[in-house]
Amino acid sequence: MANSSNVEITGLKELYDLLQDLPAKVEKNVMRGALRRGQNVFRDAAKALITDRTGALSKSVRIRFKTKSEKKGWVRSHLIAGDKDAYYAHIVEFGSASFYTGKGKTVGKPYTIKGRGGKSLLIAGGNPISSVTHPGARPKPFMRPAFDSNSQTAINETAAYIRDRLPKEIKKANKAIL
Repeated sequence: MANSSNVEITGLKELYDLLQDLPAKVEKNVMRGALRRGQNVFRDAAKALITDRTGALSKSVRIRFKTKSEKKGWVRSHLIAGDKDAYYAHIVEFGSASFYTGKGKTVGKPYTIKGRGGKSLLIAGGNPISSVTHPGARPKPFMRPAFDSNSQTAINETAAYIRDRLPKEIKKANKAIL
């Protein structure tokens, strides 16, 4: 797995200076497109790592832009997994209970799920069952490995998009001024 210290980005000052000369709308559109191109690399890698019988988890992996930050002049994107059909995305990524390495009284051991108020959870063979012992779920990470192994590729794709699109936008901006 790649370490974040292995990623090298150069030319940011020059890019910043160039973007300051462009209209804000052009700057925002170029940067949104560039971020989307880079996030596509992570999204595709994460989807490739998912072993999902129904396909709901794979379909739930998507890119979201924060519009509130754009009002402040920033462009931010997030890669998200999970929705109403794949509400379990975090459990697949991190595991649960006995396999979860965080804090809590159920870490490292199976845990019991009890019905509320002494009521039964389910009926098996005609007999009500009031509690079930759950062994936990092993983590099957897909987001973090996608990021770790594809960081440089995503940066290269982002840079390639900027290199391709920015000259076109500068040319359009110059025509509009003349």
